[in-house]
Amino acid sequence: MKLEELITEDNIILDLKGGNQEEVIDELIERLRENNFISDPLIFKEAIYKRENEISTAIGDGIAIPHAQSKVVKNPTIIIGRTLAGINYGGEHVNLIFLIAAPENASEDHLTLLSKLSIFLIDESFRAKLLIARKQEDITFAIKNQEKKQENSVQAKSDTNKYLIGITGCMTGIAHTYMAAEALKTAAKNRGMRAKIQTNGANSPENILTVEDVNQANAIIVAHDVEIDTSIFKSKKFVDVPVKKAINEADKLIDLALSYKNTKEQISKKDNFSDKAKKSTKFNFYKHIMSGVSYMLPFVVVGGIFIAISFMFGIYASDPNSDQYNIFAHFFSQVGGEAGFALMVPVLAGYIGYSISSKQALAPSMIGGMLANIGGSGFLGGMIAGFIGGFSTKLIMKSMSKIPKNFQGLISVLVVPLISTFIVGAFMFFILNTPMSMLNNFLENWLSGLTGANAVLLGALLAGMMASDMGGPINKTGSAFGLAMFAANIFEPSAALMVGGMVPPLGIALATTFFKSKFTEQERDAGKACYVLGASFITEGAIPFAAADPIRMIPANIIGAAIGGALSMGLNISLRAPHGGIFVIPIAANKPIIYIGCILIGSIITCLIIGFLKKPLTLEEQKASSEQISLF
Repeated sequence: MKLEELITEDNIILDLKGGNQEEVIDELIERLRENNFISDPLIFKEAIYKRENEISTAIGDGIAIPHAQSKVVKNPTIIIGRTLAGINYGGEHVNLIFLIAAPENASEDHLTLLSKLSIFLIDESFRAKLLIARKQEDITFAIKNQEKKQENSVQAKSDTNKYLIGITGCMTGIAHTYMAAEALKTAAKNRGMRAKIQTNGANSPENILTVEDVNQANAIIVAHDVEIDTSIFKSKKFVDVPVKKAINEADKLIDLALSYKNTKEQISKKDNFSDKAKKSTKFNFYKHIMSGVSYMLPFVVVGGIFIAISFMFGIYASDPNSDQYNIFAHFFSQVGGEAGFALMVPVLAGYIGYSISSKQALAPSMIGGMLANIGGSGFLGGMIAGFIGGFSTKLIMKSMSKIPKNFQGLISVLVVPLISTFIVGAFMFFILNTPMSMLNNFLENWLSGLTGANAVLLGALLAGMMASDMGGPINKTGSAFGLAMFAANIFEPSAALMVGGMVPPLGIALATTFFKSKFTEQERDAGKACYVLGASFITEGAIPFAAADPIRMIPANIIGAAIGGALSMGLNISLRAPHGGIFVIPIAANKPIIYIGCILIGSIITCLIIGFLKKPLTLEEQKASSEQISLF
């Protein structure tokens, strides 16, 4: 059975009406009932929420995969729902929901197919195709092509009697951990190899490797985004990669691991994971920062929008001593500014620490972040507090690892947080806050005083970075700078950054409309969806086009975005909500009409550059495009 056999067009909803998690799940379950896949919606809903209450099925990248096995499921299926505006789902912003319904006695084949879907969703280009799909059949077509692509990528190799072992561990220990393990095991099975992959999940490690496993192994792969103890491997060489690489390139990694030709020296059975770990990788500072930013972002968005709403009542309407005073303006200002904004830096610091050393680092790092707020060191001080809290906690826990187990609970709850909080607090209070607050004041004064050419150049740089790799490290660096300025109540960079995110899909949409002869029919259809995606500040709509023709598309995106961003900064446009696109511009931008004009100018320039650079398709190319597996 293939994955496409579990997904029907009747079970695809391209425009979900629900505005929150519960409404969306109800909508999807009702469609399953209408299509006769379940016999009792209430029982199935109870099974779905039993799973959600254990841990949210939002896996990141705008995706949630709620799932349940139940006696009321008549036939296994996957129902797909899409909301371009997005919803809050378990604390994550989600656009795509894949609800999996499996019978109580679901076969192994069915469960394997469901795990395959999870693996597909890691592919950024595949996700983008689902976001820009205009019809249900576009979704099923993309899934069919993705399945065929995976089948074609499996090389005919025979490594019978060889043994692959490995460890996987992602940031949350939920979906990606198991997707990577599944990808490695599938690739090994296709070669005729045995495989055992230890998964360092959210609760505890499963399928734990033994010394015998290591002695027998011909290939070892460690795929992780968090620190993993690899001491059991001793002197044996292993492939060390991020989790996504194992999901996307499992076959290549096995080739590399086999090429190491590890000698068969035997490791003593007395050796185990309690040995001192060998450091195989450096700490990923970027990963920890992005983890903190992802948890901070909802506070930024909510705080910014609430403050913007308060200003709609009048500039001074939230001040009880003003003639403009309005109690609702006061409410929105207090919730957004005094509560939401006040939590941004502590949450950033807390979850940087959490990324480094789990929950024991949360309290000291968050307290350090609050001290950064109080002492004026702000966003940058919060980041430093998070790292100090995380690494000091890790060091203290490691130094106390030999204390009897009976006392470990007390140590993790009381001793470790107490000592690490003292370290973070002392560093922030006596060393960092004073010079960092001076640096922040200088930076804020400099940015606030930017006019003319300087403001134009900064706007162009930020928007161009946003459009350059659409979610990659350059994009994230620009976003982090914008968030730092946002936390310091400087809102002009946020406006330039949103221009950079909206221009690429909008510019491509215009190009597919006005230069039809230069795009295939499928590309023109996808271009229509880019209008909605671009207006919603969903840059991913541009990814399939950029991936298919990077030499022309990427420069066009960057130039158009940079010009739009330069105009935005040059005209002193501020934006008090860094996300949301057209939905927040009317209430969050100080000059909404002019701001929309900046976005349109950048989009038109991108469109014209694409139209100039791309050549019209020949009749042969048009014919070939309809016969080949389409990009879309």
